[in-house]
Amino acid sequence: MGTLASRFYSRLVIIIPYAWLLLFFLAPFFIVFRISLSATAIAMPPYEPVFALADGWSGFWDKISTFSLDNYGYLIADPLYFNAYISSVVIAGISTLLTLLIAYPIAYGMAQAPRNVRPTLLMLVILPFWTSFLIRVYAWIAILKPEGLLNQLLLSLHLIDNPLIVLNTNTAVYIGIVYSYLPFMVLPLYSALEKMDGTLIEAAQDLGCTPIRAFWRVTFPLSIPGVIAGCMLVFIPAVGEFVIPDLLGGSQTLMIGKTIWNEFNSNRDWPVSSAVATILLLILVIPIVFFQNVQAKADEAGR
Repeated sequence: MGTLASRFYSRLVIIIPYAWLLLFFLAPFFIVFRISLSATAIAMPPYEPVFALADGWSGFWDKISTFSLDNYGYLIADPLYFNAYISSVVIAGISTLLTLLIAYPIAYGMAQAPRNVRPTLLMLVILPFWTSFLIRVYAWIAILKPEGLLNQLLLSLHLIDNPLIVLNTNTAVYIGIVYSYLPFMVLPLYSALEKMDGTLIEAAQDLGCTPIRAFWRVTFPLSIPGVIAGCMLVFIPAVGEFVIPDLLGGSQTLMIGKTIWNEFNSNRDWPVSSAVATILLLILVIPIVFFQNVQAKADEAGR
């Protein structure tokens, strides 16, 4: 009985996460994918066909036969959506690179700090999560607007003669994304750097490496798993970001999250917006698969 119970609990530990993904990821995805194959309708909900249990199996298969890929063809024909995808990937990629350049020194400094100080530094990194994400983005509006705190400071220091136009530009979007997602980059980098054996650096320096060369030969290669994990945690949500481009980027910033929002709420075109969301998800699967392959190779090399 004890063996059967242990087997049951070991399988239950595996089943629970898969059931969670099935319920909260795959099921909503298939609902969105089904809507993307439907046609727009002036009704509630604003698409057809709509399935009902009263239709029975015959009605179910009849409605499935009306599905089409016209919405995906519409996305290909309209350059707006292609430009939105490209713009989102470029903005997310640049933001991820900037976040990495800022987060790496922070994580490295945390890993090199005395052990009794590290918990405090870790808490300071997590501290922004204690405040609402929306409030933090709104705070940047007060900082970046022409009469905001940034321009007031620069004008008082006589560094500029006229207020800088930062708000409602891509620069403001970069600032917002880097600020908002910086902890997601710092934490995996710190986790990788904190586990590193310091004697490897000493051995490299004893063999004639300069501190900079020892960093690139020893420290950075050992931190690559943390770099990849941090980049995925920043890049994937940044591609579909809506709040930051909408509040800080203004109407001129073209990102796919804003496009989906406009299609759902302004145009009430649920099938097209569902098709946009489906393609976005498929695009984001690529870096996830890449990350899994890198992790698998790293695990094999570690063995």
